[in-house]
Amino acid sequence: MNWKGKACENLLPERGSTVYIPSFLEPGQSQDLYEILKNQVTWKHESIKMFGRSVLQPRWTALYGDPEVSYAYSGITMKPLPWLTSLSELRHSIEEFLGEKFTHVLLNYYRDGQDSMGWHRDNESSLGQNPTIASISLGASREFQMRSIHEKGEKLAVVLESGSLLVMGGESQHHWEHQLPKRKKIEGGRINLTFRKILVSKK
Repeated sequence: MNWKGKACENLLPERGSTVYIPSFLEPGQSQDLYEILKNQVTWKHESIKMFGRSVLQPRWTALYGDPEVSYAYSGITMKPLPWLTSLSELRHSIEEFLGEKFTHVLLNYYRDGQDSMGWHRDNESSLGQNPTIASISLGASREFQMRSIHEKGEKLAVVLESGSLLVMGGESQHHWEHQLPKRKKIEGGRINLTFRKILVSKK
């Protein structure tokens, strides 16, 4: 596959696509954006339901996007905040690069290597049949893992560097799950932005 003249290799052997572009943003741009978002975003420490009980997520989150459409997952409903200028500009850059449209961005702030994201799929019905998820990483590099939901054996892993873009598309959310595991030796913070198109439910 090819975007803007860049050859991009699919990391998945079958059933979907996941493409990693390591230097989507310039290093100085990445650092500046990390500091802006860390200080300007309205972060929340939300609880989610796991195994019938509520637990605090091991990260801080925020949702920005089109005001009339909320996003529900894992037993919580997030109402979007109005777009920050920095987020809106980044959205337009990604949309132009991918030829896709996005309505929202979900942000996760991992304070250090003890913050994490467990195995999951972005397969909520509000995202449509085969959603495209565009993920920007800022700050500390972290290992991103994927595995087949059918076998749950060998893991695929890629280190997401600051300024990188990871794009999951096609049938990937049907057949693959992903996580960001804990890493004790990582002391720096990381901000992850996942741009997505959330559909208005039909009543």
